[in-house]
Amino acid sequence: MGNVNEGKGLFAPLVVVTRNIVGKQRFNQLRGKAIALHSQVITEFCKSIGADAKQRQGLIRLAKKNGEKLGFLA
Repeated sequence: MGNVNEGKGLFAPLVVVTRNIVGKQRFNQLRGKAIALHSQVITEFCKSIGADAKQRQGLIRLAKKNGEKLGFLA
């Protein structure tokens, strides 16, 4: 069963080609690291502006939705 986001979004073709080149396991490791780093950036941003945990979670959810729309989760 394929990924429901495969082929959707501006960056989906690049994501699919990269996954095929580096292999699924390595690709998922790199993606996990990138997502963790992005979450850290969001957390630090929230700390700097004084946003609470609920607002931070909302920003992380928004980032995930945007990533899906752009094809980063293909």
